[in-house]
Amino acid sequence: MPGQYIHTSEAAAAGRSRTAHGDGAGDRHRTVRALGTTEGAALLAVSKARFTRLARLGLLVPVAFRPDRHRAAVWLYSAAELTLFASGDEHAPLLTGRMPESLRGQLDTGLDLRPRNWRTRHLGHLLRRADGPWALAGAVASLLAPLHRAQTVTDPRDRCRLTEHLVPPPHGTPGSPASRVAQYLMTARDPDEIAWLRSELARLTQEAREREARERWPAAPSAPPPAPPRTGPPGETRQRGHGPRGAPGRLDRPPAPRRPVTYSARNNPSCTTDTSIRPSRS
Repeated sequence: MPGQYIHTSEAAAAGRSRTAHGDGAGDRHRTVRALGTTEGAALLAVSKARFTRLARLGLLVPVAFRPDRHRAAVWLYSAAELTLFASGDEHAPLLTGRMPESLRGQLDTGLDLRPRNWRTRHLGHLLRRADGPWALAGAVASLLAPLHRAQTVTDPRDRCRLTEHLVPPPHGTPGSPASRVAQYLMTARDPDEIAWLRSELARLTQEAREREARERWPAAPSAPPPAPPRTGPPGETRQRGHGPRGAPGRLDRPPAPRRPVTYSARNNPSCTTDTSIRPSRS
């Protein structure tokens, strides 16, 4: 059972986790063995029809796909995950015997969860690779149709930022048949899935806008509180410092009282020297 080896979101995430825990830098480049429907059915020992029904019910989640020459998706599954599914005792009734009536009823309605489950897995991979808040919003926007993106993000400037971070389809050059198939599978179709993606896009866009505003206009530092007025201890008649007398904030010492002037014969010349009684010289 050869299969093929591909880089998947799970392989990349497991490699980063092992590297972060010191299990070797080379683990980040590990790949997983992916099997198509024929190889996967042989691994589970079931028919191709039963394998496809299990995948449509969402019990087997594809890790990747590739468009074929008929513009159809060839889904690929992790060999390790298929082995784990087959080893579970709770899955034994699904691999042998008649499928439960409730599950057959879902299949009769045309249920096919393979595209949606792959989108969920692919989105997780894109979010782990995103570098910055706008890249996170762009990853979510990549799974929405242009109309839903425009209805969710109404600001033209925000839409331009999202366009810069949109992730292209994983297959083919833009405009090629393979690219159109990949774009179709990458775009959400179910109403509840679209509603959840739009809610996440609105939230991530708001967070990206607020973070950009904080980085562009950081908050000004708060002014220090005003210093309390300086007051001296009781009995101090003059505040320390320099400044002209009478300046605001300065307590001047009150002027000393002037001493009264007394007159006496000692300090009054007119009382001690009387020129009228002295004989005059001729």
